[in-house]
Amino acid sequence: MSPTNYTMIGLMSGTSGDGLDIAYCSYELQDQWSYEILDAITIPFPIDLGSKLMNCHKLSAMDLALLDVSFGKWMGEKVKEYCTEKQIKPLAICSHGHTVFHQPAKGLSLQIGNGWALHHASGQRVINDFRMKDIQLGGQGAPLVPIGDRLLFPNIDFCINLGGIANISMESAGKRIAFDTCPFNLLMNAQANELGAEYDKDGDWAKEGMLNEKLFNALNALTYYSRNNAKSLGREDLEDDFIPLLSESGLSEKDLLATLVEHYAFQIAKVIKRHQPTAQPSVLITGGGAYNSYFIERLDSQLNNSWFHTEATPELIEFKEALVFGFLGVLRLRKENNCLASVTGADLDSSGGVIYG
Repeated sequence: MSPTNYTMIGLMSGTSGDGLDIAYCSYELQDQWSYEILDAITIPFPIDLGSKLMNCHKLSAMDLALLDVSFGKWMGEKVKEYCTEKQIKPLAICSHGHTVFHQPAKGLSLQIGNGWALHHASGQRVINDFRMKDIQLGGQGAPLVPIGDRLLFPNIDFCINLGGIANISMESAGKRIAFDTCPFNLLMNAQANELGAEYDKDGDWAKEGMLNEKLFNALNALTYYSRNNAKSLGREDLEDDFIPLLSESGLSEKDLLATLVEHYAFQIAKVIKRHQPTAQPSVLITGGGAYNSYFIERLDSQLNNSWFHTEATPELIEFKEALVFGFLGVLRLRKENNCLASVTGADLDSSGGVIYG
């Protein structure tokens, strides 16, 4: 008989490249799954490593292979230090890795952070490479979090994560569906960087800017938004489709931020209105963008104030993805599906992840 209580560490290195999230979590199965984030920290990347990770898609094959191993080793060392300090022994370390390429149409999604290096440096069992099995089954390999949304947050109508890219997850006609709704911090942080900050705190600069209707309409007209099947956005899509529109607009950084916020609020509200099961659906918002109070204000306006903003603790806002990757590892150890075909467009549900040790 399978155990019903698991303690795991989830590791998340997001596309925005700020650091490594480490979440030590427990998961328990009774009538339904419950969870607790026992402890969680973010370890900033050393400047050299952070720079390499942000530019890893431009590296030579040899340099990328070396970074794969050195990044895995670095994560393992950090996890070992963390476990020693906290005097904990999780069942496994569940690592998302750092995405270099995401091109599911070509059968490819590459996350670096070598599993053997991570296993050896941490001294712990490791589970990683959660995406590739689904991609070989014809899926997008993303998003992976929706199975966690379904089983850990069963009473929430819409789970939204606002990271480098925004995604949404919901039940529709008895199936879980989810997809990337639009870019998010990857584009906004670039404008904030031009203004001398890492991000637009509370959306204050966006609030000072002016909405540009021409750019707003051009963004909404991108073909990505007319696709209704399983879909996901990668850095390549931003570079090919979104960034040229921003560059050619000639707008100031603040006007770009204001227009991006309105674009994001419009696209996310459109999805909620299309799928809402009640007149006032419950919405859980996590990821760094959850702190952008101006975006929340504009989303509220686009939804005509008809929604319930589910309260989330700062820990859940910042570490939900790491929490869910720990849970994907639990399902993998139980040999249960942790990737939903209804979400990714694969031929069938699957249990993905490679186990080391």
